[in-house]
Amino acid sequence: MRFLVLTHVLHKSNDGKYYGYGPYVREMNIWFRYFDDIIVFAPLTTAEPPNKIDIPYAHNSITFLQIPPIDILSPRAVIRSIALLPLITFKILKGMTRADHIHLRCPGNVGLIGSIVQILFPKKKKTAKYASNWDWNSRQPWSYRLQQCLLRNTFLTRNMTALVYGEWPDRTKNIKPFFTASYSEIERLPVHKTPLNEGVQLAFIGTLTRNKNPLDCSKVLFALTSTGINATLTYCGDGPEQQNIEEFIDGHRLHDKVKFLGNVDSETVKKVLQEAHFLIFLSRSEGWPKAISEAMWWGCLPITTAVSCVPQMLGNSERGELVNGEITGITSLIEGYIADQNSFNSKSGKAMDWSREYTTERFEKEIQKLL
Repeated sequence: MRFLVLTHVLHKSNDGKYYGYGPYVREMNIWFRYFDDIIVFAPLTTAEPPNKIDIPYAHNSITFLQIPPIDILSPRAVIRSIALLPLITFKILKGMTRADHIHLRCPGNVGLIGSIVQILFPKKKKTAKYASNWDWNSRQPWSYRLQQCLLRNTFLTRNMTALVYGEWPDRTKNIKPFFTASYSEIERLPVHKTPLNEGVQLAFIGTLTRNKNPLDCSKVLFALTSTGINATLTYCGDGPEQQNIEEFIDGHRLHDKVKFLGNVDSETVKKVLQEAHFLIFLSRSEGWPKAISEAMWWGCLPITTAVSCVPQMLGNSERGELVNGEITGITSLIEGYIADQNSFNSKSGKAMDWSREYTTERFEKEIQKLL
């Protein structure tokens, strides 16, 4: 059996192995276990080595169909992408012809082209993972909307199951609510956090981009320390916003309160979340944010915006806090928990109980049902 995956994730080649973004590759390695041959259709570079967040595919028979990165963010990029479209389409047609199972990773430019070309293969087994916000009422780029329309159209998208994050009332019969998982059953370990009145530990996990508002985490830290609260903040991730964050830290003398760990491996993230009391995650757009589910696994209470299926994950604030991003409001919430440790312990325990239902073992069983 031959499995084809089409994705926009940038891959790196090193020592005969193909590396990609860790959380994505871990998931795909589970899919790969059930197929003899794998075809990966994605951008690839040999110009830069893998970093700590990248891991290799775990399969002995991988054929890589390389395409150049494409985007539509500028007029020049649009012209370039149009020029490349015939070649990319031909390669996708070739890959789909050879495959027994077609798997699309959406939304993305590669996923968009793939979701159109797959119309020509109505009898082949297909799945699509829509790893962003499926909420039709949310603001979405036009290309995301188009992919949603194609995936929910049961006439154009035949013999396919589209996996989406969360329960939505307007789903068609081929749409299946799904989840993702980071930890195994054997990682259901006890968590022991220091009392809040001995010091509040904050964490941010993710790319340092404006979409995720990582600067606001430092603003929360400053607001807490300004009232005399002993608090620290750890950033796991890298990105263009780091300079702005560092300038804020310099201007508010927070050097001894903030750590930048950069892109780190999953074990380092785990250690940070085991020690942290609160994840400050004020993102504008998400699918199933792993940062939140992983924080909940380790009893780190999410303080986050109500995007995508996040309200469902948090049980509408039963297992965390949904906020509008206002710094004073977030500060008041944390102050309330410092004054009431039992309330924090209770909600932290509920977060752990919920998250630990979504193990990698359960994830693999659900994938088996799709094959």
